[in-house]
Amino acid sequence: MLTTPTRQHLPEQRVIFHHLTWDRYQQILQALSEHRSSRLIFDRGTLEITMPLEEHEFLVRMIDLLVRILATTWIGRIKTMGSTTLDYPNLDRGAEPDNAYYLQNQPKVKGRTVDLTQDPPPDLVVEVDITHSDINKLALYAAMGIPEFWQFNGEELQIYQLTSQGYQEVEISPSFPGFPKSKLYQFLTEAREDEIQAERTLRNWILENKT
Repeated sequence: MLTTPTRQHLPEQRVIFHHLTWDRYQQILQALSEHRSSRLIFDRGTLEITMPLEEHEFLVRMIDLLVRILATTWIGRIKTMGSTTLDYPNLDRGAEPDNAYYLQNQPKVKGRTVDLTQDPPPDLVVEVDITHSDINKLALYAAMGIPEFWQFNGEELQIYQLTSQGYQEVEISPSFPGFPKSKLYQFLTEAREDEIQAERTLRNWILENKT
């Protein structure tokens, strides 16, 4: 007996273009609507367009909430860049990450529009990559000088700290040294059932364990 195949609901869909010039990438970027949900990453001729779906967006928004709560506790300041385009024509690279933040360098860019030709790059970039990406994001964000990069594949969070030799994977975030990755996993699990209660639980844990 034949059955109708079920459609697989992926958390994100990707389209790849190769051998593009920087000018062509800029034309595509400008042609797309400002209010689109797709995100673009360009790496020396390769353009990847990602169309995030529900699972991807849930994870991005929950991790963003977590970062903002942690910034309130450990740093006391934050400038959220969201998926603002980070273009570096001198590197032939550009990206619209899931989230980017100024934390330590927030005082240098507060109250105005960031100019990447003069200002430092964001202190932290977060990417949720559940499906395979053709872009080597470690090399991409290291070239941009992003001090800290989080990459989450839906199950495991990898935290990278920029060194003179490139990114080095670390277990504890340099920005939030008192926060173990296990609490992120717990927060996401609880948020799937009740986002408000998960936030309350997280805030209470931070108040009880902040050193």
